[in-house]
Amino acid sequence: MPDFDIDFCEEKRDLVFEYLTEKYKDSVAHIITFGKLKARMVIRDVGRVLGLSYGFVDTISKMIPFDPSRPQNLTECIAGEPRLQKLIKDDPRVKKLTELSLKLEGLNRNVATHAAGVVIADRKLQEVVPLYKDASTDLLLPSTQFDMYSAEDAGLIKFDFLGLKTLTVINNTQKLINKKEKDFNIENINYEDKKVFEMLSSGNTVGLFQIESSGMREALTHMKPNHIEDIIALVALYRPGPMSNIPTYNDCKHGKQEPDYLHPLLEDILKPTYGVIIYQEQVMQIAQKLSGFTAGQADILRRAMGKKKRSELEKQKQNFITGAVRNGISRDVAAGIFLKIEPFAEYGFNKSHAAAYAIISYQTAYLKTYYPKEFIAASMTMDISNQNKLSEFYEELKRLNIEIVRPDINQCFADFRTENGKFYYALGAIKAVGFEAVSNIVQERMSKGPFKSIKDFLNRLNPKDINKLQLEGLVKAGAFDNLNTNRQSLFNSIPNFITKSKNIFENKSANQIDLFGENADEEDDITTNIDDWKFEERLSKEFEAVGFFISDHPLNQFKDIFDDYNIYDYQKFKSQDDLKESNVAATLLKMQERKTAKGNPYAVLKLTDLSSVFELFVFSDTLELNREILKEGNSFILTLFKSSSDSENRFKRFNVQKIVSLKDLLNRPIQEVTFNLKSTKELDEISKYLPKQGNTLIKINISDNKNDLKFHLKKKRNIDRKTINILRNKEISALIG
Repeated sequence: MPDFDIDFCEEKRDLVFEYLTEKYKDSVAHIITFGKLKARMVIRDVGRVLGLSYGFVDTISKMIPFDPSRPQNLTECIAGEPRLQKLIKDDPRVKKLTELSLKLEGLNRNVATHAAGVVIADRKLQEVVPLYKDASTDLLLPSTQFDMYSAEDAGLIKFDFLGLKTLTVINNTQKLINKKEKDFNIENINYEDKKVFEMLSSGNTVGLFQIESSGMREALTHMKPNHIEDIIALVALYRPGPMSNIPTYNDCKHGKQEPDYLHPLLEDILKPTYGVIIYQEQVMQIAQKLSGFTAGQADILRRAMGKKKRSELEKQKQNFITGAVRNGISRDVAAGIFLKIEPFAEYGFNKSHAAAYAIISYQTAYLKTYYPKEFIAASMTMDISNQNKLSEFYEELKRLNIEIVRPDINQCFADFRTENGKFYYALGAIKAVGFEAVSNIVQERMSKGPFKSIKDFLNRLNPKDINKLQLEGLVKAGAFDNLNTNRQSLFNSIPNFITKSKNIFENKSANQIDLFGENADEEDDITTNIDDWKFEERLSKEFEAVGFFISDHPLNQFKDIFDDYNIYDYQKFKSQDDLKESNVAATLLKMQERKTAKGNPYAVLKLTDLSSVFELFVFSDTLELNREILKEGNSFILTLFKSSSDSENRFKRFNVQKIVSLKDLLNRPIQEVTFNLKSTKELDEISKYLPKQGNTLIKINISDNKNDLKFHLKKKRNIDRKTINILRNKEISALIG
């Protein structure tokens, strides 16, 4: 039986299930799934049963790679992880944990419901398969007791009713646009808009459906799409098998190469894709045109090629050649054409599927081109709990020069919004704050005006809308900065705030006088008297709450030493083809460890510098050397080497050769410094700042009209970066050796 995959707006998917329940009643059900004890899960479960601490088991489970595209069993994971092997050898607890886990791995663990799948029968379902109803869930439909494969074997058709969040984003963006343009309708946009294709060709596709990955961006910049057919082709081509045909498609499109249509009769079929066979429909059309196949026969050929059934394929090959000969094509030419289309058919994509997705891709591109604020606001609200995604969008807002209002209890809302040309960051996106609670806070502000002070905030709030974690998140994110800039003072006062808020609420409930009385706007002893966090700690706390750096960047504290180490912005290094090696300063946002096909460890680093967010791969040797310092929030200098995958330098790859902690570098003693002076008078200036003893070798070059002197001081002096920065501000050149 075929599968039916249908995408719906996420917010409206429940309406589909309600419809199914009424329409098919006893003939429709969800599909059961059985969760299994896989490598990571079995370690966690067995560890809990053995009474091992959560942190201990968590450390072990994180040594097991999680890669859904290439899952490994526990035996393979242990064999490929020396750290785990050492623990098993040295720690009897870990030995027992892994021995039990290996015995239990693969067993069914729990029952669940398929996320999107339902089956519909032509009679009462209980006549076809046994059913299961979980009383603890609020699902409208029962589930089959057979999994999806067994349900199909029983003769049932499976429908996947999927929630596609992009459809929800498009719908919500349209609602935001309709507030100022009532007649706007996404169904009526121009699909040949030059400005949209220029944006796609630039590769600035953050947030766009199906085409926002780094590989897709690279492909778009080389393709330079100027028609919807290009987007359809790219959606179909950008998969493991057919990706190798993207350069051929691009070269033929841009006139660098002549298309190969295989036979003059096939030019009309292959012209839209420049001679590259991309779609299953093209394979079927070729069989119909050359060999006189019916549509049904052509579909049988397509399936035989796709499933690589040798006996069926040989039979279809003979039918293809015989039909072609009947149409006046020589047997050798027909056999040659069949051999050429066979590999394409193995990974040919369904064009109707690619076209539907390409239309959605284009719609998101159109919205981002003409309504970037509304589109990004809807997108970020849809991903409000995904801080990695929010980080990408935040960088995109900065790139587009959109004015951003940082988290502010008196200006921002629970969701992301754009009003009066400004973009308001969502308070509901702060970790641990909670959308509903912050919605109530915003509602209070909207109805009775801005909060005048911390006291006023506590006075007007229901205690159920604030708890310790929520207040901590708001303080760390800087949401109260317009009321009190000392974040550490507020943070340390939170237990006091909670107590005061409850007292106020209880007094109000008992109709007693307000605890703060007439002076609810004034500050008194409710906040702790303490200095604010230092720059680095302030940003670190902000990172914890928001997931990225929003008020400042950690690299700003190291900018003074960038010239000493020839630091380049990542984007500048990437764009300069003649620059093969450079140092890049960056802060680590996230690290994911994985394994290669051969089992070697590597890591994907998500990094940010002062201009962008980017990803780099770090392979086994470099990873092992730097694993201890590669912590989220730490800043580094990375020495990058640029290599290309072909002679035309088409796709660049960046190899990380060296990683050095910026904090360590800043605190490292200076071994040698050279001062370049314009005159002997500047000697007096630098002598004021050089103590008599220390460990730094001082070299001095003097070049003026009369002198060209080079010498070093006999005694070493004590000099730090602060002193060097003072002298540089006095326009005295200093080079650290």
